[in-house]
Amino acid sequence: MPFFLQGWMLAIFAVLFYVISVINILKEYERGVIFRLGRLMPAPKGPGLIFVWWPIDKMVRVSLRTIVLDVPPQDVITLDNVSVKVNAVLYFRVMDPTKAVVEVENFMYATSQLAQTTLRSVLGQVELDTLLAERDKLNSDLQGILDKHTDPWGIKVSMVEVKHVDLPQEMIRAIARQAEAEREKRAKIIHAEGEFQASAQLENAANVLARQPVAIQLRYFQTLTEVASDKSSTIVFPLPVDLLQKFAGSLQGSESSSDPAAPAGSGDVELEV
Repeated sequence: MPFFLQGWMLAIFAVLFYVISVINILKEYERGVIFRLGRLMPAPKGPGLIFVWWPIDKMVRVSLRTIVLDVPPQDVITLDNVSVKVNAVLYFRVMDPTKAVVEVENFMYATSQLAQTTLRSVLGQVELDTLLAERDKLNSDLQGILDKHTDPWGIKVSMVEVKHVDLPQEMIRAIARQAEAEREKRAKIIHAEGEFQASAQLENAANVLARQPVAIQLRYFQTLTEVASDKSSTIVFPLPVDLLQKFAGSLQGSESSSDPAAPAGSGDVELEV
């Protein structure tokens, strides 16, 4: 094969290789920030087919999908001097690819470091009870601070969640004792309120029974009936004297009416109970 034909073939292969190398395909969620001779192009490219004319152009791919960043456990000393380990999860996405490339060297690393320092700073200003009970408020505060600081980088922080709070064992035991004491206090208060309400109702019942003496006797017999339901025990109870007097009076009246010759008030009645 002549030498000039070999040269033409090599030139054609070189051109084809160059054309193939400058063709780039960006996915729907990707954008390309292009620098031409070191200068930033006006707008990011993509998605779809774009041409990057090497070596004068250089492209940086940026994903627009939401990124989930796990913030490693941080040693935090709360406002009441309790040492805990706290980790969190961060959700953010790139809103402006140009700022994410130009304004910060590595937006992933920068966001991670900012999240760690902000987590220690915010949680160090609250007490342990607030950290455990008001998780939603702390998440909102963290999200607002991070979003404010990452906005110049073209990054939007959509959510921050405190994932786990690791307490020392002695603090866990102290919290358990505190919870037990709180429940005992509530139980005593509820019991005292029940006693107060019961005493008020007993007072009302006593006032009602005091107006009707017969009702006291009926209540007495009703109580005996309830006690006598248990047949395994023997019950000894006194019989009211006023009740005996009523029975004696009724019997004496019946005898006087049956014997007209008997003088009034001269008979004696014996009752066997």
